[in-house]
Amino acid sequence: QVQLVESGGGLVQAGGSLRLSCAASGIISSITVMGWYRQAPGKKRELVAVITSGGSTNYADSVKGRFTISRDNAKNTVYLQVNSVKPEDTAVYYCYSRRLFNDYWGQGTQVTVSS
Repeated sequence: QVQLVESGGGLVQAGGSLRLSCAASGIISSITVMGWYRQAPGKKRELVAVITSGGSTNYADSVKGRFTISRDNAKNTVYLQVNSVKPEDTAVYYCYSRRLFNDYWGQGTQVTVSS
């Protein structure tokens, strides 16, 4: 129904920045929420940031002031600007979307922060 493809992950030094992108395709009408989750080894997948179709945003406390989520509805793309990264930000980052009663996930992109 909905396919999500992430890009922009990689290796970055502590204090540096990355920009993650997620492009949605398929049956993309009526998508109400898009966002980002992350999962570090041995830990549960956790919410990072979400943005609604109306533009409202929500962030995990651990990333507030450092990460910014944005969207381009014309391109069906959501972005995550990742600034002032810390080693604890190292994780696989997954794009997420909700359409009607269904949830969709991307394949994940690795972000590794060196110190």
